[in-house]
Amino acid sequence: MSVAFRRESDEEHLEPKFEIPIPPGPNLVTARGLAQIKAKVVELEKLLPTLSDEDAIKAARRELRYWGTRQATAQLAPVPAGDIVAFGCTVTYRQAGKDRTIRIVGDDEADPAAGLIAFSAPLVRAMMEAEQGESVAFGGKPDAIEIVAITVPDAD
Repeated sequence: MSVAFRRESDEEHLEPKFEIPIPPGPNLVTARGLAQIKAKVVELEKLLPTLSDEDAIKAARRELRYWGTRQATAQLAPVPAGDIVAFGCTVTYRQAGKDRTIRIVGDDEADPAAGLIAFSAPLVRAMMEAEQGESVAFGGKPDAIEIVAITVPDAD
């Protein structure tokens, strides 16, 4: 019989499930970020025995592998001094006449809507090591961002 007439199984048409991509570079975390990662691992470890659906089990295991890897590779960043823009600082900056405040955190802790921006984001990379009052280039424009204030948050 011709291959054109054979019945293919439904399995042949399913999208493959890949591992959750790990962000490149070091896995720097704040104390708050490390606590979030640990809590996620514990949550998934408790969830797994309660699942009965095979797809849900596979998804939970995949997530657990991701968070387990992130926990194993986490590097707690030292508390910044606050004299320059660094990981863990809260930075107020002026761009296009508007003041904004962000906190520089690890990739897994990032939540732009809450003002938590990953240290690997282009905006943060442009500001790193700048001092208060300094202007830095961003988006191809020189002096696009002015560093208004740098503070160090209290212990997470």
